[in-house]
Parts: sequence; structure tokens; C-alpha cells
Amino acid sequence: MSSEFKRTGSPELRADAARADMSYFREPKDRLRDMVAAEVAAKPFSELTSITYDHEGSELAGHVLLDALEEEGFGLDDFDAVGALTAAAIPLACAMLHAAASRGQDLDAFVMDFVYPSIKGPSIKGKRVILLDAWLSEKSYVQTSSLVTLRHGNELSLDFSIVENEGASVAAVAALVGGVDSAQGERPVVHVVDTVTDAASDLPFVEVFHESDLRAEADSADSDDSADSDDQSTK
Repeated sequence: MSSEFKRTGSPELRADAARADMSYFREPKDRLRDMVAAEVAAKPFSELTSITYDHEGSELAGHVLLDALEEEGFGLDDFDAVGALTAAAIPLACAMLHAAASRGQDLDAFVMDFVYPSIKGPSIKGKRVILLDAWLSEKSYVQTSSLVTLRHGNELSLDFSIVENEGASVAAVAALVGGVDSAQGERPVVHVVDTVTDAASDLPFVEVFHESDLRAEADSADSDDSADSDDQSTK
């Protein structure tokens, strides 16, 4: 929107433009939280594509995911590639790749291929990888028809032999929205079960936003809107 239009438009349009300008002064995570909370509201599950394929949402998600990983001890020097567990995570993996490049660091991305067990992308041999999904919770399996699901709140069933066969090691699992509960003060983990060997292990789980927190925010916003409507109707 041009500055000329802002000056000559209606008061409502000028107010909307001013709010849009001010939003860029907010922290990236707060801006992204508003977008994700609006998408999550009243939905049992979403692949979040309205955000991850949006020009602003994609840029924010790439940087916020890198920041979230770094806060949990996984800086860009601690992993070499990020792998999309599902189709919904592909734009996020690409966003992280470009966010890392803007910081002057190299990060590869790849896609897990469960049809022909392998990966799509550059070789991950000898690399430390982060596995990624857009929304990883007990609802993921029902909605995506992938081989990825959480059972009992924190058990991830996945054929890890795909990654191991490529000569890589998994450092952690991450998601833009997560539904993994943990004891207070403890880092969330996913209990990983290799569906081929039945070998089990725990991996750190890094979630940018927790599903229940987003829903609580959406409910609170709905309550505020309802209260405002009631106030207006009594005037």
C-alpha cells in the first residue's frame, strides 16, 4: 500500500495500514504465534499450509524454528540437515534452509520417502539431522496417512532404518505445533520405536508452540470478542 493511498484513504483503511506497519515491530515468534493460533482455532488438525506457503509465514517459520532449536541446545553447528517427515513439513524444511543461508550458514534439507524407503535430497551420509513435521501430535496419523504417529502422547513409530541406512544420525525431532506432554520443568521427549527392529530410544522433542496453549489462546480471544459484542449491544 503506497504512502499516498494511506494519506487519502478512509480512516478505517489508514487505521488498518497503521496496525500492519506496527506488527513488524513485534517479535517474529509473536507474529507467527498469531498466525498459527488463528489456523489452529476450531480445528482438530491442520497441515498449516496457509502459513507455511505464505510469504510472511514461511519466512517467520524458518527463523523461529532455528531459534527454537538453538534455545534447546541445537545450534546450526550441531546439525547438518533437516528432514521432512511428511508432505506438510516440506515447506518448513525449505524455509529453514533459506533462513540458515540468510545467517551465513549451510543447512541441507531432505524428504523422507516411505513409498520406496529412502530419502529425497542431497546425501545425508555421516550427517546429524533434525526430523521435522508441521504438527506432530496424536492426531497426525489420522489426518496425514503417513507412517508417522504419536501414541500415548509421546511414542513415535517410524522406520528409522531409513535414516540409518543413509548413514545419518538423528539429533532431535521438531515441529511447529506439538502435542507432547512432559513432566513440569523437563524437556519433552519422544519415545522412538524402530518398527523393523523394535529397538527403542528417547529423542529430544522441540516444539515451537504447544497445541493446548494455542487452543487456550484461541478460546480466550473468542471470549474477549464475545464480551466486546455484548458491550456494544448494550450501548
